[in-house]
Amino acid sequence: MVQFHEHIITELLEDSNGGLVVTSSGLGLHKLISSLFLLHHHSQGCLLVLSATPPQKISILRNYENDIQSQISGEVSNLPSEITSDLPANQRLALYTSGGILFITTRILIVDLLTHRLPTTAVAGLVILNAHSLSDTSTEAFIVRILRSTNRSLYVRAFSDRPHSMVSGFAKAERTLKCLFVRKLHLWPRFQVYVSQDLERDPPEVVDIRVPMSTYMIGIQKAVIEVMDACLKEMRKTNKVDVEDLTVENGLFKSFDEIVKRQLDPIWHTLGKRTKQLVSDLKTLRKLLDYLVRYDAVTYLKYLDSLRASESFRSVWIFAESSYKIFEYAKKRVYHFGRTDSGKLGLSKTVSTKKRKLNDNKKDEDQSTSTETRIVLEEVLEEPPKWKVLLDVLVEIQEERDKHALSGEEKDHLGDGDDNGIVLVACKDEYSCMQLEDCITNGSQKVMREEWEKYLLSKVQLQALPKRNAKKAKEPKGFGVLDGVVASAPGKKAEISSISKQEHDALLAAASEVSKRINKDIVGQDDNQKHVDGGGSVKGKGKGKKKKGSAGEKTNNDVAPEDDAMEGGCLNEVFLRKHNQGLNAESSREMKKLPPVVFYALESDKKILDILKPSTIIAYHPDIAFVREVEMYKAENPPRKAKVYFLFYEDSTEVQKFEASVRRENGAFESLIRQKSLMMIPVDQDGRCLGLDSSNEPQSVIPQNLITRKAGGRREAEKEMQVIVDMREFMSTLPNVLHQKGMRIMPVTLEVGDYILSPLICVERKSISDLFGSFASGRLYHQVEMMSRYYRIPVLLIEFSQDKSFSFQSASEIGDDVTPNSIISKLSLLVLHFPRLRIIWSRSLHATAEIFASLKSNQDEPDEVKAIRVGVPSEEGVIENDVRAENYNTSAVEMLRRLPGVTDSNYRAIMDGCKSLAELAMLPMERLAELMGGQKAAKMLREFLDAKYPTLL
Repeated sequence: MVQFHEHIITELLEDSNGGLVVTSSGLGLHKLISSLFLLHHHSQGCLLVLSATPPQKISILRNYENDIQSQISGEVSNLPSEITSDLPANQRLALYTSGGILFITTRILIVDLLTHRLPTTAVAGLVILNAHSLSDTSTEAFIVRILRSTNRSLYVRAFSDRPHSMVSGFAKAERTLKCLFVRKLHLWPRFQVYVSQDLERDPPEVVDIRVPMSTYMIGIQKAVIEVMDACLKEMRKTNKVDVEDLTVENGLFKSFDEIVKRQLDPIWHTLGKRTKQLVSDLKTLRKLLDYLVRYDAVTYLKYLDSLRASESFRSVWIFAESSYKIFEYAKKRVYHFGRTDSGKLGLSKTVSTKKRKLNDNKKDEDQSTSTETRIVLEEVLEEPPKWKVLLDVLVEIQEERDKHALSGEEKDHLGDGDDNGIVLVACKDEYSCMQLEDCITNGSQKVMREEWEKYLLSKVQLQALPKRNAKKAKEPKGFGVLDGVVASAPGKKAEISSISKQEHDALLAAASEVSKRINKDIVGQDDNQKHVDGGGSVKGKGKGKKKKGSAGEKTNNDVAPEDDAMEGGCLNEVFLRKHNQGLNAESSREMKKLPPVVFYALESDKKILDILKPSTIIAYHPDIAFVREVEMYKAENPPRKAKVYFLFYEDSTEVQKFEASVRRENGAFESLIRQKSLMMIPVDQDGRCLGLDSSNEPQSVIPQNLITRKAGGRREAEKEMQVIVDMREFMSTLPNVLHQKGMRIMPVTLEVGDYILSPLICVERKSISDLFGSFASGRLYHQVEMMSRYYRIPVLLIEFSQDKSFSFQSASEIGDDVTPNSIISKLSLLVLHFPRLRIIWSRSLHATAEIFASLKSNQDEPDEVKAIRVGVPSEEGVIENDVRAENYNTSAVEMLRRLPGVTDSNYRAIMDGCKSLAELAMLPMERLAELMGGQKAAKMLREFLDAKYPTLL
């Protein structure tokens, strides 16, 4: 354990109430929590761990096991357990009373607390991870409030390693402390004295390698930034977003999209389509910058093609002045397209000039039958510059090890003698890991060629798809990259861009040739296999054909340009000029010995440094959290030598994003330090003043002036409001808000409805997204039908989010006619079909709680036993006065409602007054008038029932 972890634990133990700890990312939070587990003893009670993600849970458990095994007197039997929904109630109770450490979900815990399956006195404390995601309406706050009200000695220790999330919104840290009922905020940034001393005492050896980007990569990056800046300027014109946040630097982070969306959500329905599209475009442009330094040229071009197909004319950024450069430079990284005159390659200098020549000579090409002019598609297949640098670094590492081994300094080089010599390469995602592994194993040229062939084959597959509109115009209708016309400067004529028909046909011709060759190779391999093993077959059409035999290898790499003439569909003749550069260097590099390499995806969030114990680490995609993890790894293992290589693209947004993340984190901690010095912490914030079943809100919703006339204004004892809640509803935060309002929550499994407010009122709650999904699946119709059958007042509650617009759609989008796709039309038809259905619109969770309180003010409390039985089939058969599903003859009820004089207001009274339709037919006129609420309705029914059936003579 590093020393600053000991300081954090000491600070936490000083306050028996607990506290909130905020650290920099990557400072070993999982190790800190596992160290806290060692201090827990089963005699204190059980320790509940909430809100842990699966990777965090695995890391904490692994560190805890290692810590126990390292102790002589460690209790191996006291390992943390996990409580899931598969465990029955009696087993959960046994675990609660065992006094161990339990990982548990908030939904299971809150239900067990409300149903009193968990004795609150058996809980010693709570450990809550990811505290930056908490709010006063979250289930974690609900759990803490219930436990604090009955268990005075409970401690709550919350942790977060995302300081920038703790400063989003107004007084986020202070509100988090309040909802957890803790008073102490512990801040541990990277620049804290104890942290910096520990991490800088024996730092790892660092090699910072700045890799220059290719010319086309620089051009793409510049064009994307220009387009992003143009979109930001357009966004500033709305005057509805904080201008200080609208910078290109902030636009590099994923949280930027969330910040802009959060600001615009309350007025989203008032925005025009252009502004809404700009929000989506900024997210797309951020991905373009990220993918440029992460993926290879062919994959990047494939992503641009998918944007071209999916975004179409909706996007604003595509029509920006510099957007066409992104597409053009991305293509030039993969291939060049041009003509040869008399056998000589004449690739034009600019795409615009080239296309103009092709357009001017279109008639000549159609009429000419000679082979003097041929279309040439020359492969470029530009490798990512980092690939070569990575291979060079690996070769250098192995050469250094060989040199030390020859000089007898191997042990000194490795520090302690148990190093395994593994080189860890950290990448952003799994795709990059697999591609780099393939690059090291098979060579970068082969990887690029495989990606290129996949790209060409995807063109063939796309061409084979059925066309929706066969009569689509061949000529472009407008201007823009998507229409095949490059935006030109004022005064210049627009010129056909690189997505012309000739280029498209050339790509299809090349793809067709690749497809034929692959099929031919597979057939040849099948024949060879039959000779070798008597008729084996080769499965797959992809990489497998290149790994067997030398024919595939030669086809991929060693074909001369003069052998590449291809038939090109509607083109006269097509040359596919293969890329043949660097093969000698590639083969010589493959001959060199490389050290053992393990690839690690940063997005997996697995802590593997302590498992692999690498001697060399290569940060292929540098990340600030991973850098801290490497520092922690070295601080915990001082004797071990560690060397770290950082691979940055020089003058790229990758460097800018890394430096900005450091500045953003430091700024967040500075803001938290200022907030901590100015915080107003209430005296009773530790929960000492919370009584049994108390809440922060006033429990009474009855105005004071209603009781002033009784006994001189003395307040009467109020009965506690009760609400029956379905178990599935605890995924939302409404039960927490209802409990804050002083209502007693009774969680049960309901077959009909989500909330039972009284014996008469049943509520089905729908969020906006759930409402659309329920209409699409037809589930809502069935739910309303069941509520109408069993309850007198069925209610559909449509609940909006507090921070979003209070509308389905803008007023301009609402039509006059009933359409099957309109949500308003669907709601109207639902109400027409179920006249007794009541629809309640709620602006927020707190508004819903107020509505529930007002609905319950003049109603009896619901019966829990009866609510559970509603709609549930019984095995013992029909029971009198029961409300089970089979006790309702739906056919008879439907027939009754269709009789003359029977209405929605009296059919239930008729059902209560007689047991069957036969008994109804025998009732006297006076009894019918009493049940149906009038002589007129009773006379209509009697005349219908007594009418003679006409007979034929």
